[in-house]
Amino acid sequence: MTEVLFYHLERQPLEAVLPKLLERSLDRGWKVVVQAVTRERVDALDSLLWTYDDQSFLPHAADSENDIGDEAIVLTTGPGNPNGANVRFLIEGAGIPSDISAYQRVVLMFDGGDDEAVGAARLAWKGLRTGGHDLTYWQQSDEGRWERKA
Repeated sequence: MTEVLFYHLERQPLEAVLPKLLERSLDRGWKVVVQAVTRERVDALDSLLWTYDDQSFLPHAADSENDIGDEAIVLTTGPGNPNGANVRFLIEGAGIPSDISAYQRVVLMFDGGDDEAVGAARLAWKGLRTGGHDLTYWQQSDEGRWERKA
């Protein structure tokens, strides 16, 4: 079964957390798809991943570009898996993919300050639990470390 991780963003915004999680995924040799809801978010992440760290960048492409099948990270608003990713990150309220079993891991990131996003994450948790997936819930400590809470 697919491992599904829920990241409850309360202390840091997505833009601070996502690049570090993407780095970890690449360190494990995984390919990644990041699914957003809006093209504006994809464009903003495209810029961010080139500039978030003065010492490095994350190799990636937006799905609007050509020849993305070999890219380590693809940013998209669609449901496809254009680079044969092992991991799918869902941000901005992107829904659980219908082909969830095609991934080793799905990471659902949601804004703890947005009641609608929290409610949607709870519904997703309940639905996935009945599907037999391995679910974990992560929350940031006061020191900024991610702690498994469930």
